[in-house]
Amino acid sequence: MTKEIVSTDQAPRAIGPYSQAVKACKLVFLSGQIPLDPASGELVAGTIEDQTARVMENLKAVLAACQLSLADIVKTTIFLTDMADFAKVNAVYGSYFSQQPPARSTVQVAALPKGARVEIEAVASQD
Repeated sequence: MTKEIVSTDQAPRAIGPYSQAVKACKLVFLSGQIPLDPASGELVAGTIEDQTARVMENLKAVLAACQLSLADIVKTTIFLTDMADFAKVNAVYGSYFSQQPPARSTVQVAALPKGARVEIEAVASQD
């Protein structure tokens, strides 16, 4: 098996020892994105909806670096620091997947890096 590391300056750079994405076989594994502004590296201010939209845009940027789109995602995992935000996050998330949404899990966690309220990771297919 070969693997290819994917990196783009259109999404926040990794803040630890990990890659933005890794291609392996016909799958692309996207590391979790938090609502960091790619230009400043700072957490975006605003509502949970604002943070979720930034996360989705970051995922789109990493996918674009792989010559893929949101339509190629087959599975996501959403991490929330407060499950009370679920409906608002779900509404924004759903607006990015108008047809054939991927499989998904959503879990509540105690904390996320940099004080983020939401993080989303994804697996995409190159088929």
